[in-house]
Amino acid sequence: MIFWILAALSFIQAAEVTENKILVEQPPRIITVNENATLACKYVYNGTGNEFRASLNKGTDRAVEVCSVSWNGSFHNHHSNKEFNCLVAVDSHKKQVNFDLWKLNTEQTDIYFCKIEVMFPPPYIYNDKSNGTVIHVKEMLHQPPEIPSATSFLALVVTLGFLGFYSVLITAAFVICWWKNKRNRILTSDYMNMTPRLPPGPKNKHYQPYAPTRIHTEYRSWEP
Repeated sequence: MIFWILAALSFIQAAEVTENKILVEQPPRIITVNENATLACKYVYNGTGNEFRASLNKGTDRAVEVCSVSWNGSFHNHHSNKEFNCLVAVDSHKKQVNFDLWKLNTEQTDIYFCKIEVMFPPPYIYNDKSNGTVIHVKEMLHQPPEIPSATSFLALVVTLGFLGFYSVLITAAFVICWWKNKRNRILTSDYMNMTPRLPPGPKNKHYQPYAPTRIHTEYRSWEP
């Protein structure tokens, strides 16, 4: 009889321990990123807690809290370390907490742990075991501006020189053609005296209208 009572008590105690235990699953052990990273922490809890707190902790001793969130059915309270850019999103239906980090630098390469806590009702429970995830932040290499090589510079000079020579050649040809055209017009131009002569008279028997003539001027002396 006593044996069955002890067995029943042991079963009840084991059931309570299993019910109040929190299991947390994190991404792979090592992830390599440039500047941004996301840690999706899934948790399993079969207890009756209605107020939780989730936090992301940095370092093997978990001494640095990167960011955290507290929530229940009516509110969410976020907190972030000033040295990190972190945002936390909670999905209560999937029992998952996402930690989004951005603008990470190489000095923030470390191991990160997800911590889930049951704040209310008592007893206070949290996951004391987690494998953690190493976030390796790659160094961003800022490439200097490209300096044109000697070959590229020489090709540019040759191209500019060719274009300049071609422009001078075209201009010279245009000036020569213009000068020759002007000279031919001067040589082939005829100038005629189109002034009509006086009508025929005693002194002008062979009058041809509009024919070039030489104008004679007579000078007479006036006698008193």
